[in-house]
Amino acid sequence: MLPCVTGSGGILRRPLKRNRFFRESQPMSAIAEPIVHAHIDDNLARRNAMVLAMAQALAGGNNTVIVSTASIVGAVLAPDKGLATLPITCMVIGMWVGTLPVGMLAKRFGRRFALQTGSMFGMASGLISYSAVLQGNFWLLLLGTFCGGLYAAAHQSYRFAAADTASEAYRPKVVSWVLAGGVFAAVIGPQLVIFTKDLLPPYMFAASYLGQSACAVLAAIVLLFVKVPPVAPVRVANSRPLLTIVQAPRFIVAVACGVASYAMMNMVMTSAPLAMVGCGHSVTDATLGIQWHVLAMYAPSFVTGSFISRYGVERITGIGLVLVGLAGAVGIAGITVAHFWTGLILLGLGWNLAFIGATTMVTQCHRPDERNKVQAFNDFLIFGSMALSSFSSGQLLEYVGWTAINEVIFPTVFIAGAMLVWLAVRRPAAVV
Repeated sequence: MLPCVTGSGGILRRPLKRNRFFRESQPMSAIAEPIVHAHIDDNLARRNAMVLAMAQALAGGNNTVIVSTASIVGAVLAPDKGLATLPITCMVIGMWVGTLPVGMLAKRFGRRFALQTGSMFGMASGLISYSAVLQGNFWLLLLGTFCGGLYAAAHQSYRFAAADTASEAYRPKVVSWVLAGGVFAAVIGPQLVIFTKDLLPPYMFAASYLGQSACAVLAAIVLLFVKVPPVAPVRVANSRPLLTIVQAPRFIVAVACGVASYAMMNMVMTSAPLAMVGCGHSVTDATLGIQWHVLAMYAPSFVTGSFISRYGVERITGIGLVLVGLAGAVGIAGITVAHFWTGLILLGLGWNLAFIGATTMVTQCHRPDERNKVQAFNDFLIFGSMALSSFSSGQLLEYVGWTAINEVIFPTVFIAGAMLVWLAVRRPAAVV
């Protein structure tokens, strides 16, 4: 039996004070110097952002289909119910493993080649998962979702591709616009599952995985219209070792906020469909819960970039962390459909603000010739933490309960929030 335990309480943090992005008086740091991205062209950045948003809408359906179905299929096929979320964990491991190769491919062959390589894995993911359902093979399902993770590693970098040609002030906006494509992914993915889950009886979700492959094909076609010029040699300074860059306080805090927002979101989202079904709710209710969650993840993207430009990246990121904490409190408060959906919506809103804020901070930490290795390393750390949170969510849900999953949120966002406050207050103090 799936334990559906409720609990109480948690730590919530207040919104944080705004701080400026740069202080040029601080030497020997990429964030202390005016960082000029090669080939600055805001018109091209806007065009790429629109194209990538369309691709994001299609590619994002990959994640949504897997998250909505894999834990339910896993519960049927897995030899141990505690392994029900392992297919989603394999997807996250694929994201983790794929981040560094995506960066290397982008540096060697260009952004578009790296993104299209990911599309190939997206097509393979659906076909392999389809075969797994037909054969009742749990291990083949793991391979399919792992390929889906490799695809996700590529389409998660769409946001960086849009920022490549954007000016400093324009960068938060194009990142937001690309992620706004996830609004349509929030509809495409769940509705694909709802309308196809029973098309090939008795193999539930088999047709959904075929639809997943079709979305990857369409996304690959859209990516043909992306234009990202190669980085020309930059003569501002010698390229710095990665270790030097990642020791910068701003990069450390950016990663901490990215990890807190993404790992906690993934942990709750991974286990939510299985928890809802285990608590007596229907598969449709669980799928719609994921739909509302993904809509909340991406709908604010239309304005998040403008909010960051107006109010400051630290403040918006902090508000996002507070909302993630509130989601945990709602999850603890009850196990009705309303509690699940409300918690998932708050979780999505918090992720959007905190993750876009963290991404913006990362783009402030590197020079043009350093972008691929820094961005890939950032995603490597974030998706590595997601792999741990995804696997642990299945164990926590099976042996401790839904409440325990939500309780993990509080210390995590508290630590990230404390680091964000530290960054906000130390920088003004450093100015003479």
